[in-house]
Amino acid sequence: MTTQGTSVAGSGSTIGAIIAAMSCTACFPALASLASALGLGFLSEFESISIHYILPLFALIGLAANVIGGRRRRGWVRMVLGITGPLLVLAAALLMATYGMATEWLLYPGLVLMIVIAIWDLMAAKRTTNADIPAKPMS
Repeated sequence: MTTQGTSVAGSGSTIGAIIAAMSCTACFPALASLASALGLGFLSEFESISIHYILPLFALIGLAANVIGGRRRRGWVRMVLGITGPLLVLAAALLMATYGMATEWLLYPGLVLMIVIAIWDLMAAKRTTNADIPAKPMS
């Protein structure tokens, strides 16, 4: 997987995890309110499938993308932060699905970390793209 591929997988998993979490109205009320405001209130019909399967799947995709990307770039701080977000989301989904615990204290920080890392990847990609463009000679 290329660096761009891991960035796309990480960003895609972030969006997928947020949308999956929006479907659980009783579990994550702040995200459910956002979903209703965006016209995605119908997602609540798929709450069980979303929490048991979709949210952990997107968390695992994000985890794998961050491990692969972090090992390739050798940025340990970015790799640790990139792994922590999906692990928190995965832990929240598994604790909720298994024990029915209220896990918004795990999910919200995990999603924030995933968003921060996705933005970090986009900024890093933009910097490397701009560095590859040769400067015009001044005449």
